[in-house]
Amino acid sequence: MKRLCSALVLLPLLALFALGQNPEIVTVKVVPPAAPLKAGRSAPIALELTIKSTYHINAEQPLEDFLVGTTVDFKAPSGVVYKKIAFPPAEVRKLDLSPNPMAIYEGTLKITAEVALAPDFKAAEFAIEGSIGYQACDNSMCLPPAEVKFSRKVTVAGGTGVAAPAAPSASPFGGKGLLLTFLFVFLGGLALNLTPCIYPLIPITISYFGGQAEGKKGGVVAHAVIYVLGMAATYSALGVIAAFTGSLFGMALQYPPVLIGIALIMVVLALSMFDVYELRMPAFLNKFAGGSQKGYFGTFFMGLTVGIIAAPCIGPFVLGLLTYVGNKGNVVLGFSLFFVLALGLGVPFLILGIFSGSLAKIPRSGAWMVWVRTIFGFILVGMAIYFLKSLFPNPLLYDLSLALTMLLAGIYMVWIEPTKTPGKVFPFVRNVIGVVFFVLALLTASGGIRGYLDEQVNVRIQGMGAAGGAKLEAIAWTPYSEEKLAAAAREGKTVFIDFFTDWCIACKEMDRDTFSQPEVVAASREFVMLRSNLTTDKDPVIKELYRRYQVRGVPTYVILGPDGKELSDFRLVGFEPKKDFLVRLKKALDPGKK
Repeated sequence: MKRLCSALVLLPLLALFALGQNPEIVTVKVVPPAAPLKAGRSAPIALELTIKSTYHINAEQPLEDFLVGTTVDFKAPSGVVYKKIAFPPAEVRKLDLSPNPMAIYEGTLKITAEVALAPDFKAAEFAIEGSIGYQACDNSMCLPPAEVKFSRKVTVAGGTGVAAPAAPSASPFGGKGLLLTFLFVFLGGLALNLTPCIYPLIPITISYFGGQAEGKKGGVVAHAVIYVLGMAATYSALGVIAAFTGSLFGMALQYPPVLIGIALIMVVLALSMFDVYELRMPAFLNKFAGGSQKGYFGTFFMGLTVGIIAAPCIGPFVLGLLTYVGNKGNVVLGFSLFFVLALGLGVPFLILGIFSGSLAKIPRSGAWMVWVRTIFGFILVGMAIYFLKSLFPNPLLYDLSLALTMLLAGIYMVWIEPTKTPGKVFPFVRNVIGVVFFVLALLTASGGIRGYLDEQVNVRIQGMGAAGGAKLEAIAWTPYSEEKLAAAAREGKTVFIDFFTDWCIACKEMDRDTFSQPEVVAASREFVMLRSNLTTDKDPVIKELYRRYQVRGVPTYVILGPDGKELSDFRLVGFEPKKDFLVRLKKALDPGKK
């Protein structure tokens, strides 16, 4: 059993390592115009793609519906337009990969286009930039869809202004909810120091710093800083890897079996926190991580590998955070969250490194650490319920399930969990944590009941309004169609497109918490509001929408300007609260205004 449990912990780490080793399959070189560009004129450009040997990528129009075609998406600053984008003819070949011939590109190819500057364009230079979307395959298998970015600055003849700025993009850190997430992750990292895998190491590690620094105060602090930087390097790399795989992960979350599988993993990890069984890393990894090295490099190496030694305690929390980051698919967010986690883990080492004389004052290791680990078990159960949210029959049952979990956590942590320690501090902390769980349970349950009652009142009002001929305020959604797009383009209207699925968690949150708000309903009247249900993703029409709009996960919200082209800086993937969403809509109506 212990070997099996060790494998359960090791497999996700090895998988992440393998993902990080994927080669760069496609590289892009921008071939600029031969002469400097001029305002009011257009010039030819090219993108030269080099595909790694043994691989090919699908053509712009694959011969199979389930394959992802190659796309190019230019990011144009104000006053710059890209047009006449042309792909070279594809090679049609029979491969072992498929019983049918495939249209592919391999080796080197050029995608041509024209770049046109507005007559009043005044910048001295700007960047030709954007991204290439592709799906790479070899002769036996296809990899998940990927994206490679390109950028190259070009000069403008007669330009007198500064470089043309790209349209403002939304910050990945908008909203109070995300700030609370950062705070939760930091506090989680801080709390993980109290688990049996880490807490006993703190005085040993600080003493090691003192020995390496030969008792010098500044040296001890320097070793503590380098140790924390080592931890930050490891965890930040994991966050970036998780975010890079986010598009594939986001698509997978459309399917109930995937959500159930993730929830089961969370429950399995929670049981280890409840001490039902013990997860242990293989002995050779513990030996590798614990190998002694001298000097600052040895300290940095210890920071890099401390996660291996502490994996049985911190692994479940880290895996849960990896799942969250993968769902978001934001590289900057992934790096930042795991960096903050490392800071939380490293704060005690930094403080005790500065005040190394305080080592004797910290509490001794004891049974109370097992009690702390149990808290993380209940957190993992809560995360399992979170991933099953879209499968609950209604939001009230979901909220009540979370509330019940918190209530049981409070009862167990205060009265049932058998850990006892001498002194008055632990009983006090134990009661405080119990009160926190009770309050969270009460808030969650009351919020769910209030939302359910509000929903029922709205349903009754709608029924009364329909019976009395009254018209209720709601977003005027229209099913997506090419005819609606063409009509909007003729009328010069801005289009908002909502791509969703029936199983999407964030889609339902947007409907309930954002799209239902009167201010959002009022702002929506400035747009042509279209909706497309992508649940049946094997439909050829829906497949084409995935390809055309480069939908990587749901919900995806796309805004098209009056000219019919996407305002890419205002694309949104995932939930956004009313306040930030209203800002997005306002800016999209006037993208040139700062």
